[in-house]
Amino acid sequence: MAAARASLFALLALAGFLVFVWGVWRLSPQQPPPEPPAITLTQFGAPGERALIAAEPALTAFDYRSAAALEAALSPYLEAARAAGALDGAAVVVFPEHAGTWLAAAHAQSGVYRASSLDDAMTALALTRPVETLVSATRSREPDRAAAGLFRTRGEAMARDYQAVFASLARRFEVTVVAGSIVLPDPAVANGRLQVNPSGPIYNVSAVFGPDGALHPELVRKVYPIPSEAVFTAAAPASPQPVFDTPAGALGVLICADSWHPDVYDGLARRPDLIAVPAYLQPSGVWDAPWGGYVTPWPDDAPREHAGALTEGEAWIAHSLPRRLTAAGAEAGVTAFLRGAPWDLGADGQALIATSDGVRLGPRTDEGAVVVLWLEGD
Repeated sequence: MAAARASLFALLALAGFLVFVWGVWRLSPQQPPPEPPAITLTQFGAPGERALIAAEPALTAFDYRSAAALEAALSPYLEAARAAGALDGAAVVVFPEHAGTWLAAAHAQSGVYRASSLDDAMTALALTRPVETLVSATRSREPDRAAAGLFRTRGEAMARDYQAVFASLARRFEVTVVAGSIVLPDPAVANGRLQVNPSGPIYNVSAVFGPDGALHPELVRKVYPIPSEAVFTAAAPASPQPVFDTPAGALGVLICADSWHPDVYDGLARRPDLIAVPAYLQPSGVWDAPWGGYVTPWPDDAPREHAGALTEGEAWIAHSLPRRLTAAGAEAGVTAFLRGAPWDLGADGQALIATSDGVRLGPRTDEGAVVVLWLEGD
């Protein structure tokens, strides 16, 4: 009896401590968000009736306070493209990988956005709904149960907010939007709505929205999660990969590391005119560092001696979209990288603009960027 009573007191003390910590996070004053970053606009080609656009936002944790906050943070990038005339005709705007993932933090206590690290932010998020998150984590079978539990707990709200943000942007600016990507449990589109199945596998997915804001019924699932993702996300099959009909042409979408793998290009349902690659590269400063080689399975056509001989940026040119565009039969493609990243995640990369004439690079900046590739007429 004494042992049981001691255990009960210990549990009550732990619960009291968690409630106290949660209250501190929730009630501590919220600092104002930082000033919006400057946006560098770069254009390639002669202005015409079609454009493929990389929108590379510099985002902070404060931009994920709500769907409205994220839409407000992303809108200036489309406004910059519109001011350049790039949205006057048929255009596709490509946002980076994981642009929607941190909607997991929407409507949380203020401490989530002030956290100095992702680990601290995730702890604060878990404390917002501790019982539900704990149950979900316990039932998850992924190696990183904490992350899996968090995304399962918040998946339904994340899917709703993600669709709200990017459908609104597509509709307001009357443009096709490749909505970066988001991590969701077993997502699917039903009756025009993005839905999740909390008990299913978790995927890194990208959605495409038409100029009327309609969500395309097919989603793109990442085939080759990198090691930091593979502990809580599942790998999708390489084939088939959807190809989307857009006013600018048939569009294929490959998520980040998938653009390094020939089997994913081979899996495209038909020949695309354009290829969009939402990407996220970390840590900061890695673009100019020596490339360590594939962290996903090494394709047979990739020279292994490039590891250590190329920089990370050179490897992106030698092994991803710029190298593989022509073999896929596409006329042009862009890779859009996330710029500033929330908390301590860091980010790097330069937009890759690939055509049959070669590759061009977007600006190297820690601020936001919009890169417009003007396409030749139909």
